Amino acid sequence: MTVPSQTIGIAGAGAWGTALANAAAAAGNDVVLWMRSAEQADALAATRTNERCLPGIALHERITPTADLSELAASRAVLLVTPAQTTREVTAALASVLPVAAPLVLCAKGIERGSGAFLCDVVKEERPGAPVAVLSGPSFAHDVARGLPTAVTLACRDAGLAEELANALSGPTFRVYHRGDVRGVEIGGAAKNVLAIACGAVAGRGLGESAKAALIARGFAELLRFARAYDGEPETLMGLSGLGDLVLTCSTAQSRNFAFGQRLGQGLSVEEAAGGKLVEGATTASALVALARAKNIDMPIAEAVEQILSGAWTLDQAVDALMNRPIKSEH
Repeated sequence: MTVPSQTIGIAGAGAWGTALANAAAAAGNDVVLWMRSAEQADALAATRTNERCLPGIALHERITPTADLSELAASRAVLLVTPAQTTREVTAALASVLPVAAPLVLCAKGIERGSGAFLCDVVKEERPGAPVAVLSGPSFAHDVARGLPTAVTLACRDAGLAEELANALSGPTFRVYHRGDVRGVEIGGAAKNVLAIACGAVAGRGLGESAKAALIARGFAELLRFARAYDGEPETLMGLSGLGDLVLTCSTAQSRNFAFGQRLGQGLSVEEAAGGKLVEGATTASALVALARAKNIDMPIAEAVEQILSGAWTLDQAVDALMNRPIKSEH
């Protein structure tokens, strides 16, 4: 499939959506940035700064904010950058305005609660026959928006389309690699958020860097087991969208999931730790664990996070459970 030289559409104007809009514009594209609120779209068009999400960072001159979804209709591709649990709703709305040939690039990281469906499968249900891709990797919105060097992976089963989209989105400081393993890329993005909560809790409780490093390593082993069981390629998980994203998200409070876990480790309740903000790992944990149990995949760290979030275990009980598991070969 050939991607025509037209506009890139961005559905979702939070921090990540705005950052990707800047990156796409810096790559030489005209960009239409859609948000739900007409008032906010008008304000962004006037001030050229998304102060609510990315204060102090100027919006690229090639970006046009809008609250009219139909303005995305002529896009060469649309990046869906809304929270994971809104994927079905927004995709259904986009299906009414986008041509079936227009690729939709998923940029949220999660698993649909209730159905347990991977987000690409949700998109396929709402837009049958339309091309779908997924973009993931170690990237903080502020870094991308400021033009700091960043590398991510874009996966699509159509190898030609994957390469063309990667070229279209790559710019001076935003490098996009491409793969055909959609499932592996989206599993890496979804699972690492749950594991980042565990690492944050370790930091918040002051359990030391050794414990955090062990959690990252053993968490990565869980991620690999899960990906193999659900047809992801191990090589994908060794790359940017797996190991790269896991290391970044599990290492700093710039990650919302890590910061949430850190507050849990300091003794705050789940509600207090969230602070009214969306934490994708918290909404994904139960779905991830349910999918693991369905195929008898051993994921003790993810299960510990799920038990803490449900109120079944305290953090100390989770640590005890993990440290007292039977001794076995590392592999």
